Amino acid sequence: MCGRYAASRRAEDLVLEFEAVRAEGQAPLPADYNVAPTKDVHVVRWKKERDAEGAPTGAGHRELRAVRWGLVPSWAKDVSVGNRMLNARVESLTEKPAFKKAAASRRCLVPADGWYEWAKRLDSPGKQPYYVTPQDGSLLAFAGLWEVWGRGEDRLYTCTIVTSPAVGALTEIHERMPLVLPPDRWTAWLDPAREDVEELAQPTPPELVEALELRPVSTAVNNVANNGPELVSRSEAVSAPADQPALF
Repeated sequence: MCGRYAASRRAEDLVLEFEAVRAEGQAPLPADYNVAPTKDVHVVRWKKERDAEGAPTGAGHRELRAVRWGLVPSWAKDVSVGNRMLNARVESLTEKPAFKKAAASRRCLVPADGWYEWAKRLDSPGKQPYYVTPQDGSLLAFAGLWEVWGRGEDRLYTCTIVTSPAVGALTEIHERMPLVLPPDRWTAWLDPAREDVEELAQPTPPELVEALELRPVSTAVNNVANNGPELVSRSEAVSAPADQPALF
């Protein structure tokens, strides 16, 4: 699953990285090293362009937009349902009512520096948090879905992060992981005309996973009230996860 991640890039940098345009009237989000469910997060989606009368022109562009993490389907009675729609399992994207329509045409990318997972300790109670991030400091893009709930000025944009079975070394800390898409798959994932969802949602390439660092970090990240770059710093006092040798 993906229940916590870090996103410190500035909106200006994300616009360049994803060749996107910022949504009008939105203030940039601050760096967040402990992104938690129901917070506002940046996503990149495909925005259809319309003429002065509101009719689709057939053109479009990538848009960087701040939305709330926790997908609220358009048919939901209230927004509280989003608290349970943080992740969408890739195995049921085209079947689950809450995600089916969004998976067909409202896919997005969720920019991240890395994400957190917790593994059982070998020699003490509790769990050890790990920060999973590219070794070279590059940006990650999680596969996501977006939705809009309500109408007019009360419209609420929300998202969910797609998860898949963990692969490679990531299986040592958790059975699932965010579906991370390499840059050469961004365009296809965002294309609302593509209906082959199963093909678009193929597993994260092994070479991308091999380039990730599994970094033990302080348990300070356990508290959502804590924030700051120190949360992603390596923790020196750490034991190996249960049934596994050291990951570092």
